[in-house]
Amino acid sequence: MTRLAQTAGLTDVQQEILSTVRDFVDKEIIPVATQLEHRDEYPTEIVEGLKELGLFGLMIPEEYGGLGESLLTYALCVEEIARGWMSVSGIINTHFIVAYMLKQHGTKEQKDTFLPRMALGEVRGAFSMSEPALGSDVSAITSKGVRDGEEYVLNGQKMWLTNGGTSTLVAVLCRSDEGHPEGTAPHKSMTTFLVEKEPGFGEVRPGLTIPGKIDKMGYKGVDTTELIMDGLRIPANRVLGGTTGRGFYQMMDGVEVGRVNVAARGCGVAQRAFELGVSYAQQRQTFGKPIAQHQAIQFKLAEMATKVEAAHAMMVNAARKKDSGERNDLEAGMAKYLASEYCKEVVEDAFRIHGGYGFSKEYEIERLYREAPMLLIGEGTAEIQKMIIGRRLLEEYRFQG
Repeated sequence: MTRLAQTAGLTDVQQEILSTVRDFVDKEIIPVATQLEHRDEYPTEIVEGLKELGLFGLMIPEEYGGLGESLLTYALCVEEIARGWMSVSGIINTHFIVAYMLKQHGTKEQKDTFLPRMALGEVRGAFSMSEPALGSDVSAITSKGVRDGEEYVLNGQKMWLTNGGTSTLVAVLCRSDEGHPEGTAPHKSMTTFLVEKEPGFGEVRPGLTIPGKIDKMGYKGVDTTELIMDGLRIPANRVLGGTTGRGFYQMMDGVEVGRVNVAARGCGVAQRAFELGVSYAQQRQTFGKPIAQHQAIQFKLAEMATKVEAAHAMMVNAARKKDSGERNDLEAGMAKYLASEYCKEVVEDAFRIHGGYGFSKEYEIERLYREAPMLLIGEGTAEIQKMIIGRRLLEEYRFQG
């Protein structure tokens, strides 16, 4: 166990879970991650290992076959997994968000139908909110669900769907005007639909097409896709929670915990970058001594380690706040913002420590250098986090004059 990023107050069960995950990461993920990433290959064997560890059901209640653990436990596991390969943490993140949304907002029938199979990893979740022209403006969603008897007909194009090909259950946010007359605030006329599908690409069910994977700079292995609905019919009982018009709030609840997840990923990648940098600095020699003995490199290592510690502390605080049942959008926004920015900086410093070798695909830091930028935009850009933080601070520190 390293000196950095320790978490006080964990139970014996939490410590045992984290030790098991860390061991799995060291033995099963790190040795193959770079090779799989360069081939953009889905890590099937790693995913099967995660199923056996029960990680797909980590936060699903025990009554549905899960482990019933806290968001903190989950975030610390994600931190460990991202330390090995960030793409693997992405595979379980969207699954976790859908399971969380079902647990918090689903009807009894929806929970009974999906959660036991999600706990086993047999049903794999993805969620779809963004659209090609949407950006950060969720209110501009144009995909639409229209009631037709005992079904809804969905039409529209969604974008940036993580696990789009491998998932079998997608939570899709659409506009639904039923019961919400023209002029209703946009966020009050959105509905989350639970769409079941076959894994794969092409037409995965009548009216639903998942095109091929989007080719990305980094974050490879995990499939990122579009989702196209053209007359897609789904039963009315697949409206999340059974009532239309609540989709925006349900999605934001999911994204809030997703931001803690992204913060945890940033912490994990930053930790790995520090490990690589501090190790290389003790092996590489210049001017007759290891570069770690040069003051300039020691300053870098000091700054990197401090950022790792600070990001980890804020991520843990945000997770514990959510677990307490309190509102945590301020803490989650701060943690996501700081962890993603610090991750980028720590990775770049480790890259600089490696010198020319950091530019070679033979070295792991090259992969991390391409992966870190995704965290700057995933689950909301830095600018969006600052807006959330600023508005919440003004609520908390309202001028009383």
